[in-house]
Amino acid sequence: MHAMPFGAEPVAVGRGVRFRLWAPSVPTVVLEWSLAGSWREAAMQRTPDGWHECVVPEAGTGDRYRYRLPDGLRVPDPASRRNPDDVHGPSEVVDPREYAWSDDEWTGRPWREAVIYELHIGAFTPEGTFKAAQRRLADLAALGITAVELMPLADFPGKRNWGYDGVLPFAPDAVYGTPSELKAFVGAAHGLGLMVLIDVVYNHFGPEGNYLHAYCPEFFNPERQTPWGAAIHFDGPGSRTVRDFFVHNALYWIEEYRFDGLRMDAVHAIHDRSATPIVEEICAALQQGPGRHREIHVVLENDRNEAHRLERDWDGSPLVATAQWNDDLHHAAHVLLTGETDGYYADYAQRPLEQFGLALAQGFVYTGQPSPFRGGEARGEACEHLPPAAFVSFLQTHDQIGNRAFGERIDALTDPVRLLAARACVLLSPHTPMLFMGEEYAALTPFHYFCDFGPELAAAVAAGRREEFGAFASFSRDGRKRSLPDPNAEATFLASHLDEAQHRSGWHAEALREIGGLLVLRQIELVPRFGTGTHVLSWSCEGDALRIVWKLDEGHRDGHPSAHLHLIANFGKTTNRVAWPPGRIVHMLRAMEVAGDKAALQLQPGGVCASIDEAWHE
Repeated sequence: MHAMPFGAEPVAVGRGVRFRLWAPSVPTVVLEWSLAGSWREAAMQRTPDGWHECVVPEAGTGDRYRYRLPDGLRVPDPASRRNPDDVHGPSEVVDPREYAWSDDEWTGRPWREAVIYELHIGAFTPEGTFKAAQRRLADLAALGITAVELMPLADFPGKRNWGYDGVLPFAPDAVYGTPSELKAFVGAAHGLGLMVLIDVVYNHFGPEGNYLHAYCPEFFNPERQTPWGAAIHFDGPGSRTVRDFFVHNALYWIEEYRFDGLRMDAVHAIHDRSATPIVEEICAALQQGPGRHREIHVVLENDRNEAHRLERDWDGSPLVATAQWNDDLHHAAHVLLTGETDGYYADYAQRPLEQFGLALAQGFVYTGQPSPFRGGEARGEACEHLPPAAFVSFLQTHDQIGNRAFGERIDALTDPVRLLAARACVLLSPHTPMLFMGEEYAALTPFHYFCDFGPELAAAVAAGRREEFGAFASFSRDGRKRSLPDPNAEATFLASHLDEAQHRSGWHAEALREIGGLLVLRQIELVPRFGTGTHVLSWSCEGDALRIVWKLDEGHRDGHPSAHLHLIANFGKTTNRVAWPPGRIVHMLRAMEVAGDKAALQLQPGGVCASIDEAWHE
């Protein structure tokens, strides 16, 4: 059990619970709890610093409870461990000590071994539950996945949501199952050698079911507005308790559920001018707490490309975060493969093959240059000195698919042969690769934006989507604007489920074999050679072919040979003749030796060749 000053905490095995709520703006709070089916109440004592607390000897595990404000409004616990009747209903007392773990020997995996698989629990299986997802873990481990990243689980309004509209950040949404079932999922993953990361949202609360405004406006700073309203109050007088709420949340997921790390959503949207920003404080708390005994990782989403948050110390350990989602690589690859240049893709419209190569070579494309999409605003920081593993690179995510009008995956938008070449570049690079669920077999099922809000908010969201995409020329004709999927419709959610049968035949089966082969190659040939000495040596474009060379970890302390990884891929529409890479060929697809010229290699469209060149280090 992670001990924290918030919420309901059993004080002994069996009965007896301490309840605490921080509500400085209200003079009194009454606790209501259900005992044997009937509601009872207890007055809570108010402390000078705004806490309301009481101990109820008769309360115990499984009891429902809620807080009644002076105006009669009943609200759930913002630190609820479970809210079985959704975000407007009462909370439930949970005693985490009742769960019997079976993975006590698990200490995590080093980051260099990470191959991430992002999934949405609700759409990953037909049942959409922790139990059903657990049954699929063995397939992922057999494929070569080493880390599963769950989209946010914090309790959200309704029966379906991406998770970024959560309002009870300590309560896994009950539609997916119980806390014990989530723990069983994590334990089963560890038993298969899989790390499990959880996506957390610390930049805003969702628009429905957030009652903090009613009794604790101190959680927000109205002087700073965000797309979701007043910013969370992370700095300035009175912010300590707010910061503690989120620090404890991070520790809670790692300690109580034994997650192996966090993916922190949109940290660029966090307003914090503190000497130690909340992101840095959370990372330090994890490193100095559970990180002392096992491998703990933090991955950022950060549109500002702030390389200083990815710095390493003398032995290569992260000073703040472990890695960042590399949107630059995705955007460059998307333009290269589809030719689309709308919206933020405009920043990558010029020479996309070079942009893709630059992203593979150094991580970020934008390292301080002006961004045309952002009106010329400078974006990013120098990153050439960072290890490649600091960049989580991908060809699609929930964002890049679901934020399209019709939720199309990249496989529905481009030539599959060139796409497989791009996947080979990502999966064989020293970057930390990530696949979105279904990508391993080139799934064509869409992944829409979906939600389940009340009628008024639902109508506003649907109208907002029509307005957003109505600005694109492709939606101003043929009635396409009117045909946009309704985010609030259950059919939109159901259409986003994976088709488990799809991978068994045709191109999908071939893609699964190819990607599985690449992951095996990565695990056997490359991961043992990754380390603090891994960095890019050179990269170039030879016509429509991309050539890139990395120096892998020297390994001279063990007497092992250092190595260079050579990767060549043809993204053109015609066959490309290039120089044969030195060393031992470890992967070749749609490529052959040129007759009569052993120094030349002929790459067909989508052709890829990778070699490892070893030389003894002196």
